[in-house]
Amino acid sequence: MDADARALLDRILALVATMEEQQKTKVIDLARRLKPGLTAEDIRNPHDFPDLDDPDWHFVDGQLTGIQSVGFAIRSMSRDLLLDGGQARDEDGEEDPEGA
Repeated sequence: MDADARALLDRILALVATMEEQQKTKVIDLARRLKPGLTAEDIRNPHDFPDLDDPDWHFVDGQLTGIQSVGFAIRSMSRDLLLDGGQARDEDGEEDPEGA
């Protein structure tokens, strides 16, 4: 992959990471409005908290899942794009030894 393509891929991955962080904040903020005091770990197990059975919360949580799926797909495809034998990078920009 040439340097321009690598730079573009890095920009895309950075954008997706930013979108994911912003959406995580929305999910947590809405969950805490519905049930104050919830932690990020609590929100990973929404079935334990009946207050999170809210259509608006499920919507923003579903958007987060979609954004995360796009990030996984792009990172997975990046292995195919790395024609020069370079390593795929994880969401933090570090080389991913597993390639995804």
